[in-house]
Amino acid sequence: MPSPEDLKRISGAISSDPAAFLPQILSYIEKSVKECYDKNNEVSPCQATLPHLDNRIESDCTPSSESDTEMAKTKINQPVMIAGEKRWITASSMQEFADKVAKLLSTPQSAGRHPFGDYAWNWFHTYSKPNIETVTATTYERQIRLYLIPAFDGMDVEEITPDDVQRLFNHMSGAKATKDKAKIVLNQILDAAVEDGLLLKNPLKSKRIKIKGVASKETPPYSVEQMRYLVQHIPEIENPIDRMYLAIQAMHPLRLEEVLGLQPEDIDIDRMEIHVRRAVTHPNRNQPEIKDTKTGGSKRTIALSAAALPYLCMDGGRFLFGGDKPLSYTQVRRMCNRIKKDLKFEENITPIRFRTTVLTDLYEQTGDIKLAQAEAGHTTPAMTLKYYVKGRKTSEQAAAAIQRIYTAS
Repeated sequence: MPSPEDLKRISGAISSDPAAFLPQILSYIEKSVKECYDKNNEVSPCQATLPHLDNRIESDCTPSSESDTEMAKTKINQPVMIAGEKRWITASSMQEFADKVAKLLSTPQSAGRHPFGDYAWNWFHTYSKPNIETVTATTYERQIRLYLIPAFDGMDVEEITPDDVQRLFNHMSGAKATKDKAKIVLNQILDAAVEDGLLLKNPLKSKRIKIKGVASKETPPYSVEQMRYLVQHIPEIENPIDRMYLAIQAMHPLRLEEVLGLQPEDIDIDRMEIHVRRAVTHPNRNQPEIKDTKTGGSKRTIALSAAALPYLCMDGGRFLFGGDKPLSYTQVRRMCNRIKKDLKFEENITPIRFRTTVLTDLYEQTGDIKLAQAEAGHTTPAMTLKYYVKGRKTSEQAAAAIQRIYTAS
């Protein structure tokens, strides 16, 4: 039977580091159990078999003294501190005491329960939002508000199981990319819960979890004929700023946020260069935010197309597009609609399609993926190939190419 001092020491050690102390306390208890069978280090008749202490009968091991007999009749009723919470352990034997301590140490403990909604918002405002880009924070907030909190409404973090996680994704509709955004946020929240000791492991990482959904639609490039029409008819656009926009966006592999971030000093006419130094995002739709480029590699210098030179307006203010402050999304959309109307173009004028189209044709004409990557401002050529280079060749052209090779004499 451990002395009061021993139990006090055990309680303090469990409180300071319960997981690390588990092997030590089990070893200590095992030693204490063993002493019941072995007096003065002599092997007793029952020690040869060492049955489970709770299964022992009185005749299995004779107490060595009257005091041992009294100890055997004494119940253990001792508090221990686990993860800051006092837990009373009542046991009629050392084996029962050991079993109960082991069970407590293998179960996530917390001071009270943690409603998922409160925990998720605390994680977002304390750890996530202050350390990520505004546009990313807006996306994370949307996932928590629209998907995660409704899915785990009324649940504590400690209750969430792989079944609950799977039901979340089963009930979500739409593209897989949408579900993947919710997965990224939920995974970080549940990882934090594991770190805080509220969960033994992250239920989202169960091998049973399956996330399916329709594939996102790829951005198709404009045809070569469409691009020729647009470039050749730029003079027919009424607004000079609209003309400059189409000349820059349609002939250079720039992101919309990079175009909106251009300032007059970024255009070097003498060297025929465009310096991409900043970006303009719209995390709250129509409230432009000026920031660094998307990645370090996005800050780059590309050649200025001579075909765009006649349409440049360099004296409109701080920004090429918008004057003293960049254009908002609403203003960009109206500008694109004006261009479509002026040129009587059959499809919508969509900024992302120009970037895809230019990179597709750049690679089509040069066959140099490293060049396409550099012009795009991507960190890897795989990114350029996967998302932007669509290819112009048809299946018929592929068959003809194989035929030429295999039938050549």
